[in-house]
Amino acid sequence: MRALKKALPASCLITDGPGLRPYECDGLTAIREAPWLVALPETEAQVAAVLAVCREHGVSVVPRGAGTGLSGGARPHADGVVLGLSRMNRILEIDPANGIARVEPGVRNLAISEAAAEFGLYYAPDPSSQIACSIGGNVAENSGGVHCLKYGLTVHNVLGARVMLMNGEVLELGGPLYDTPGLDLLAVLCGSEGMLGLVLEVTVALLPKPPEVAVLLAAFADVGAAGQAVADIIGAGIIPAGMEMMDRLAVQAAEAFAKAGYPEDAAAILLIELDGSETELARQGAVVERLLSEGGAYQIDVARDADAQARLWKGRKSAFPAVGRIAPDYYCMDGTIPRHRLAEVLTEIDSLSEEYGLQVANVFHAGDGNLHPLILFDANKPGELERTEEMGGRILELCVAVGGTVTGEHGVGVEKLNQMCVQFNGAELSQFFRLKSAWDPDELLNPGKGIPTLTRCGELGGMHVRHGELPFPDLERF
Repeated sequence: MRALKKALPASCLITDGPGLRPYECDGLTAIREAPWLVALPETEAQVAAVLAVCREHGVSVVPRGAGTGLSGGARPHADGVVLGLSRMNRILEIDPANGIARVEPGVRNLAISEAAAEFGLYYAPDPSSQIACSIGGNVAENSGGVHCLKYGLTVHNVLGARVMLMNGEVLELGGPLYDTPGLDLLAVLCGSEGMLGLVLEVTVALLPKPPEVAVLLAAFADVGAAGQAVADIIGAGIIPAGMEMMDRLAVQAAEAFAKAGYPEDAAAILLIELDGSETELARQGAVVERLLSEGGAYQIDVARDADAQARLWKGRKSAFPAVGRIAPDYYCMDGTIPRHRLAEVLTEIDSLSEEYGLQVANVFHAGDGNLHPLILFDANKPGELERTEEMGGRILELCVAVGGTVTGEHGVGVEKLNQMCVQFNGAELSQFFRLKSAWDPDELLNPGKGIPTLTRCGELGGMHVRHGELPFPDLERF
């Protein structure tokens, strides 16, 4: 600690118990552990100084952005340092001519669009936590959001990054151009969950605001019909800017919280955003409305003015905290499935809900099959958290069983290590560890996250199969 006190001003270190408490978890509050110390550098030189001290003494470092992650990726170690980058929060450049912005890692996601708005530009990835989450954390988790269906995830919108390795070396990956020579190490960095390097600066692409936008709300009496409507729209060659789905419990919770005008009697609603020219919008809107009607939507509302659109999206983006009002606790899952398996997966989730006696509110990015089942529980009841975690694990295994993945945008962290044993075999996991070792040979940077050890997987019953049986044998394999 003396070495760190020499390396940083006192205002950049937190060592007392009450001060450390906010850092004992990220958005996954079920997993907590107080860190030994929190360092909050304000400059690149201070970041280098912290890493040098930790390297010399063999102390692990857990990078942290705004702490809004949902998989325990920023969970600290009791004998390690949390290195928070929230104070490195300057917007360094907005370049409207080239459609880029250069920012430090602590800049909030929404702040980029706010700064670019005067030039008619915006940053497309928009996680529900965009008012608070930071761009450095977005890179670490490869965050998505409502508009990822048409405009892609963080990896598709980040052009360059300045990164410091655990050994103090600095890499310049990518740049302001849309292609660079050499291996695409920037893509490796996106979604690496802080295990490879610390993001010091990010160059992102800015897009022109679309000339026209329309948001449609469609209500269905059947969840399966809503899922089929999603497939029908994509199958017609229309890629909406966003297409979100919420089931009845999520709709009712969001409406009570946000007063968005949602029909609370619906088994499911779709929110569909179309953008483009006036002509394009008219053509696509007519096709989408027809497909929704033919698919069984009993109510279709179209919002064309900004206030009405913001109201509809407020309900969706408030869904997570809204669900928090109807139960003492909730556990947010994150898996991805092929769109055409949506109805059967939701049916299986209902079965799991009955089996475990736990309610589930489903909120998800319907267009790309990224599910967010919210399992409602009460941590004060003995054993209920453990049952909830077990049910969540089975939902993730269900996603894998139908040809999906254990995560869509929240990362693996510590939450999904067991399910990674179902997703990948031993050879694949070994390659992940080799990559980690190439960037961080001493394994001091966010250790124990993202990749399960082969020993852990062996103790769980092996790769891909659990105790010799495929999960969910009644479902057709992908």
